[in-house]
Amino acid sequence: MTASATRILVIGTANKHKVEEIAPVLLETGLPLKLRLAPSYGKFEPNEGGSTLEENALIKAQAAMNLSGAWAIADDTGLEVDALNGRPGIYAARYAGEGCNFDDNIRKLLDELEGVPQEKRTATFLCVIALCRPGHPPQTFRGECRGWIGTARRGAGGFGYDPVFVVTELDKSFAEMSMPEKNRLSHRALAVRLCRQELEKIISSG
Repeated sequence: MTASATRILVIGTANKHKVEEIAPVLLETGLPLKLRLAPSYGKFEPNEGGSTLEENALIKAQAAMNLSGAWAIADDTGLEVDALNGRPGIYAARYAGEGCNFDDNIRKLLDELEGVPQEKRTATFLCVIALCRPGHPPQTFRGECRGWIGTARRGAGGFGYDPVFVVTELDKSFAEMSMPEKNRLSHRALAVRLCRQELEKIISSG
């Protein structure tokens, strides 16, 4: 496909860490896409008032599509800790309250799990990618990664809960992994790959 046939795909986020993870996975098979961020089109502040990851991902993707007029994707991420009955769930990003940061959230999570043994610290990281295209029904794609919550931060990479989420398969926290390692098995990478497969079908069908 020629450069002139390259299609713009807008990512509905201002989070550079998410973009750094999404972009390589989305483009690793050479899809003719030019990625742009929703804030480059103007004010992008969607109201994430949904009750599920799917609803919030769709809110952001639809807002990005409406703002740009182009195809758009967005993600929403949750962390379900078994010992906490699934908390923080969809409220992972603001678990410690409005205006909190990543450190605040981790501190609250570790405090709540203090004294809980490793075998009961199991958790699932989840990500939903929503794809919106003008004139077409929206689609969603879900990825999950199983692991456990460490008792302290491990590693200097990543963002969010990455320093305390240990992936069972590698016995490493996301913050201890290289980007290729994380993009092989993370919840976000799995969801992006499912979305990419759908985009490949759409683009190849003309």
